[in-house]
Amino acid sequence: MATVAELKAVLKDTLEKKGVLGHLKARIRAEVFNALDDDCEPRPSLSHENLLINELIREYLEFNKYKYTASVLIAESGQPVVPLDRQFLIRELNAFEESKDNRM
Repeated sequence: MATVAELKAVLKDTLEKKGVLGHLKARIRAEVFNALDDDCEPRPSLSHENLLINELIREYLEFNKYKYTASVLIAESGQPVVPLDRQFLIRELNAFEESKDNRM
């Protein structure tokens, strides 16, 4: 029969492999930041430029599979949860998309 320590180790390993543990850590981190955030001092409104910059950062983070970091960025910056339309972003930045791999 397995010991409690062995069961804990297997459970932790399973949660890490499924990405659940990392997600929980990121969520806890974001909630701690929210709890420490001073409500008396309001955040500046999200300017159009910062909205675009944050969206580029989010795209970079998601492209590199940094989904937990992206979730913290969204929580702290006030960026909309739903990503901006890619074609809108391309038009706003006067960028072009390479057709073979959908990169800007």
